[in-house]
Amino acid sequence: MLEIKNVHKTFNKGTINEKKALNGVELHLNPGDFVTIIGGNGAGKSTSLNMIAGVYPIDQGTIILDGKDISDWPEYKRASLIGRVFQDPMMGTAANMSIEENLAMAHRRGKSRGLGWGVNKKERALFKERLKMLDLGLEDRTTTKVGLLSGGQRQAITLLMATLQKPSILLLDEHTAALDPKTAKKVLDLTEKIIAKDNLTAMMVTHNMKDAIHIGNRLIMMHEGRIIYDVAGEEKKQLTVDDLLHKFELVSGEEFANDRMMLS
Repeated sequence: MLEIKNVHKTFNKGTINEKKALNGVELHLNPGDFVTIIGGNGAGKSTSLNMIAGVYPIDQGTIILDGKDISDWPEYKRASLIGRVFQDPMMGTAANMSIEENLAMAHRRGKSRGLGWGVNKKERALFKERLKMLDLGLEDRTTTKVGLLSGGQRQAITLLMATLQKPSILLLDEHTAALDPKTAKKVLDLTEKIIAKDNLTAMMVTHNMKDAIHIGNRLIMMHEGRIIYDVAGEEKKQLTVDDLLHKFELVSGEEFANDRMMLS
């Protein structure tokens, strides 16, 4: 489903602020893989997602998604293949549009547009069915402007929008980090439910080591722009936070020093 081959990225090359963000990243994802990504600050986690989405061009390497070499594709061209949810709940929705209008935009992504009613009966029935799955009572508030919803509700809507047209890959960049613990758990539960229901291939950056261990079928750890640990299946299920810290120190040769992750 996804192949990343020897991908490099350096920001501000040749200046005093030069930063090597990705240093020969190699990754192969099978269809249906749900990968959690952990690592310290500046490890290359979010940059990896941005490279897949086409936010920045890569300096070197190849990115193949769903059998297509997208290495040189602009971001807008990749959009039809990729679903994405950001850390900020405000980024994924249009505040001045209603819930059903936001969902309609997502539902028509990549399709040809014509003259007709903004939201038709068939779409409205589909949106209510999908909203009901969220268990937030939003199926009865489809004409409510999204800007009036809470952060957790907006993030749930964004998740729904990102998966309404089944993407080749779903990218989740710390999508619960800005939410309170109770709401974060609900959105995480919804994430697992939607990914399992639609058999999606997904990558989730998280600062919470426990979530990284218990969610998904595979875990990768990044350090200094490289993947230093890749574990899946039963071995992943048996991991503890102490195991991950020990593995980091063993492979990187230094202590894990990310207070945000340690305190999660």
